[in-house]
Amino acid sequence: MFAAPPNVETVIHASIPAELRHAGRQTDWTRIRIQYPNLDSFLEGPAFDRAGNLHMVNIPFGQILSLSPAGEWKVTAEYDGEPNGLAIHKDGRFFIADSKWGIMVIDPVSGKAEPYLTRNGAERFKGCNDLVFARNGDLYFTDQGQTGLNDPTGRVFRLRTNGKLECLLNNIPSPNGIGLSPDDQTLFVAVTRGNCIWRVPMDPDGSINRAGIYIQLSGSLGGPDGIALDAEGGIAIAHVHFGSIWVFDGWGEPTHRVRSCTGRRVTNVCYGGADNRSLFITESATGTILRAEVAVPGTVLYSHT
Repeated sequence: MFAAPPNVETVIHASIPAELRHAGRQTDWTRIRIQYPNLDSFLEGPAFDRAGNLHMVNIPFGQILSLSPAGEWKVTAEYDGEPNGLAIHKDGRFFIADSKWGIMVIDPVSGKAEPYLTRNGAERFKGCNDLVFARNGDLYFTDQGQTGLNDPTGRVFRLRTNGKLECLLNNIPSPNGIGLSPDDQTLFVAVTRGNCIWRVPMDPDGSINRAGIYIQLSGSLGGPDGIALDAEGGIAIAHVHFGSIWVFDGWGEPTHRVRSCTGRRVTNVCYGGADNRSLFITESATGTILRAEVAVPGTVLYSHT
């Protein structure tokens, strides 16, 4: 147990314009989520490209939305899917963890979306949620589906650059956000229904070594969602429905609570801005991007190497 960490306030960085919202439109995703009435958007998966454009997914409407440094919004891609996580390859392509199809790849210039990986052997995935590239190009992703404490069979996969798919973990109650330490030797997984973060050390050959609970959270109607690592091995955790991003240092001790200034449904977070020292947060209840300034910069992602 720790004393309450100091608060960091957020500001609204941007909000989805009215012409890009979908008031009154129903999809399969919105129809089964009666807790979100009148849903006109649901933002997730924020990621910056090298030019400073912020890209994110709009889950129920199968869209990739992009926000330029000048504050201009556009629909970069739209397809029949349910995109959740977004990671940018260093060649500029968007890789999407899609709960309907698996792993998708999108050309950000043409907007063309194509399936990249739809199966684990003969079986389809339960419902891919989030993903991250290692610095050697290996892709790690979570396969969450409807798993939870009643069905702790969520998985983490690694797709090697040679095309080999490996299941690293298969006993997780709702694996969600995923991140890598700055040296790529430790994997962190947000376990939503367990309300905790798993720490997964890896040996030099990539095998798993004594995974364990790293941070135990409490409260909230949900749990940890998206995460982002900083350059010193600390971690920022979007605690969905809690209206906060918790920031922990490299030892797992809380340093700050970043409070949403509008809405409690903070779903994901990424680093960006000047010197990579700003947190950008998707707040899905209001369709806004929040921003907060922090002292430690984010780790340099594969997209920027």
